[in-house]
Parts: sequence; C-alpha cells; structure tokens
Amino acid sequence: MGGPVHEWDEDPVLAAGCVLWRRSPAGGELGICLVHRPKYDDWSHPKGKLKRGEDALAGAVREVGEETGHRCAPGPRLTTLHYLANGRPKRVSYWAAEATGGRFVPNREVDRVVWLPPAEARERLTQARDRELVDELVAVLRHV
Repeated sequence: MGGPVHEWDEDPVLAAGCVLWRRSPAGGELGICLVHRPKYDDWSHPKGKLKRGEDALAGAVREVGEETGHRCAPGPRLTTLHYLANGRPKRVSYWAAEATGGRFVPNREVDRVVWLPPAEARERLTQARDRELVDELVAVLRHV
C-alpha cells in the first residue's frame, strides 16, 4: 500500500517572520533585531504561526509587531526554512524588513530584544538555520 510514510508527508505547521533591520542614525551601521523567548530560552528572528487563512507576508508583519513592538516595511523575500518542531514539519517563510518605528514592551512570549551588527547577531542566534538568514539579509541589502 504505497511507500513508507515520512513526517514530511503531513501538513506542515505554517509560520512566517522577518529578519528585522535598521541603520544607525549616526554612522549608518546595520543592526539586526533578535528576540529572546523565555519559554525556549533562545534567540531568534521574530516569527510565529499563521492564523487560519492568513497570508504569509501579513503574518510576518503581524508577528514583528507582536514580538518587537515595531512597525516594519517588508522588502525582499528571503529563504523559506523547513524543519521539524516537536515532531511535526514546520515551514517558515521569511522576508527582509526595515524597522520604521515603534517601541518594545516585554511580554509573555518575548522578554528581551537586542539590535546587533550582523556578526554579533550570527553568534547570538540559537539555531544555525537562523544564522544563514543574517548572511542572506546582508547580501540582499548590498544590492538594494
């Protein structure tokens, strides 16, 4: 009765997020926003599950606002990551997004945010797959 069933054959959990960035007003240095989630004690890019029927880009922008308190202007689409989370396949669509204002207020889901230069952001990120998004953002911004 068909081949083996793999966990990737299930419907994936759909999520979206942004690699949120801004330039320093003084020297123009690039800063990347990372969020700390106390539930997992990890550092990541702002992201979250999509609501039923929600467009991925709309969900990414919503998650940035909910997790960082910042508004953003989404830019180029970045890599979509595929991985297992709690035994289920997960698909996370990412965009580069420039922060356009706002203020972080700690909440239950995210207790801290930091703005770091790319090299420091790569070091702080918990998951290796998230580090590749930093490199991709830097490459994309070179051509904008």
